[in-house]
Amino acid sequence: MTRLIGLLLLAVLSGCATRAPEPKPDAAAAAATAVPAEGPAVYSLDIRVDDSALRSLLQENLDLARYRASQAALSRVELARLAAAAPAQAEALLETEGYFNAKVDVSRDPDDDTRLLLTVTPGPRTRVGEAKIEFTEGLADDDARALRESLRNSWALKPGAAFTQSQWASAKSDLLLRARTGGFPLARWADTAARVDAEAHTADLQLVLASGNRARLGELRIEGLKRQDRETIERLTGYRRGDAYTEQKLAEFQERLAKTQLFDAVRVQLLPETVDADGTTPVQVTVTESALQQATVAVGYHSNTGQSVSVEHLHRRPFDLPVRARSKLQLSRDLRGAELELSSHPQPDLHRNLASLQFEQDRTGDTIATNLGIRLGRLYESTRDERLSYVELLRARETVGGEVNTNLAVSVNQQWIRRRLDSSLLPTDGHQALALVGLGYARGGGSDDSGPFGRMQFKLGAYKPLGGWYASARAEVAQVIAHERVGVPEKLLFLAGGDDSVRGYAYRSLGVERNGLTLGGRVMATGSLEIARPFTMSLPSLWGAAFVDAGNAASRWTDYRPVVGYGVGVRWRSPVGPLRVDAARAQETGKWRLHFSVGITL
Repeated sequence: MTRLIGLLLLAVLSGCATRAPEPKPDAAAAAATAVPAEGPAVYSLDIRVDDSALRSLLQENLDLARYRASQAALSRVELARLAAAAPAQAEALLETEGYFNAKVDVSRDPDDDTRLLLTVTPGPRTRVGEAKIEFTEGLADDDARALRESLRNSWALKPGAAFTQSQWASAKSDLLLRARTGGFPLARWADTAARVDAEAHTADLQLVLASGNRARLGELRIEGLKRQDRETIERLTGYRRGDAYTEQKLAEFQERLAKTQLFDAVRVQLLPETVDADGTTPVQVTVTESALQQATVAVGYHSNTGQSVSVEHLHRRPFDLPVRARSKLQLSRDLRGAELELSSHPQPDLHRNLASLQFEQDRTGDTIATNLGIRLGRLYESTRDERLSYVELLRARETVGGEVNTNLAVSVNQQWIRRRLDSSLLPTDGHQALALVGLGYARGGGSDDSGPFGRMQFKLGAYKPLGGWYASARAEVAQVIAHERVGVPEKLLFLAGGDDSVRGYAYRSLGVERNGLTLGGRVMATGSLEIARPFTMSLPSLWGAAFVDAGNAASRWTDYRPVVGYGVGVRWRSPVGPLRVDAARAQETGKWRLHFSVGITL
């Protein structure tokens, strides 16, 4: 028993190299009878143990089993040596899984001289008794009390848990990583020990973590700048010099830099071995600047707007000014548009100023709408939240049947976006939401149809894994508040139907029916429920899905009548987002419609 405990402490817990166990005298005697005295050293091995995991452990690591699997040629003397060493080697392997009283025997099958039997009686499994974690240096200070408690609570090997070598090593590595990312990058283990009581089948754990001093964020050391200003990076730090270091602060800093679209590659890291005179630690920022100009041509097809071609140009520093200029021209079967947007590089408060000019001709509904818009605003983007404040001037020319109307609208708007997703491209858990409120004034062709209006829009998307299935849901509610006579432009009203609305119905085909035409409504509500799962585990990125959608748009809530669409689809979780192909049936008409799209939307 003492030999087994010593073996664990030296070979398993301390990580020190040990010699292969010597065969026990009784094992050598048993091996002599287990191996045939004459003939070639050809044998098979039958490992008899009730636990399949332990059987796999022995088959993969026991020398007697590995030589058998490799079909290597063995002499009878070598085979006898392996058989004699097998019990001690097997017991040492079982100790790594918490079995310190295992009994292992090797014998020859009486019915087959070439068949060896390895019989294992594991005995009770050792479990954690007490886990005591102590801290020295910076983590012992009063201001680190919260982190200490967090580390203790996160310790994986709780009392009563099975004690294994892999879990012991993993728990130590995980706690050390948490301490380092939590503000102590030089943290190290001063002492770790597991005292095993083989008779009581318990292991008492004692650990001492020497943390070093808490790191404080210092000066930026920037590499890779060629055309962009150093101030552009400094404005995005999100912390002040001397603030306590955490890995999350640097990760968010790195993500903010990446979202500027000024750099192809960004790396932000602490230099823990360097401490400046003021006690702070420098932060290394390494960037690879994106090309100064970039043009993109795209040709495609969308089930909502038909075939399309678009050209987009991006200049990251026009006229050597700290702004970004983006222009886009899009031509499709039912939608044509042009856009010019100027946005500043991020300001010290992490906001960006923006101005845009937009032209759009929309033929997707029964109304042909030609819109010209000017927008001035201010945008805040963080890792998980966005805020956009803007003033918009909209001129709308609308042709309905043979009638032409021209409307003007000016509005002040505030938009919030919140994302709490496990992945922004391929989410399976979490939620995202959008809220938009606006106040404005609309002017029609005459004084009778002019007046103030309000506009509200709320969207919610949720994702949840359910065993091997993945559920998702989305909902949208929107309303324009204005007197009935006020001529609110069609672009600010609502239509339902299409890929991201109510599938089974054509894009923007659900709204207010008037004289055989479908017009935008002042209220809208839609919702969707979907369940999906991979077709096979060998193709985890290819999913099948079933869904049901419902919703509609109307002139007022008393006239609101939702319609239903349902169907099945295929999802390919590509590197650029999910590709969705759906066959949906409209309950109102009984007709089927094919939908497809890429990405997730709000």
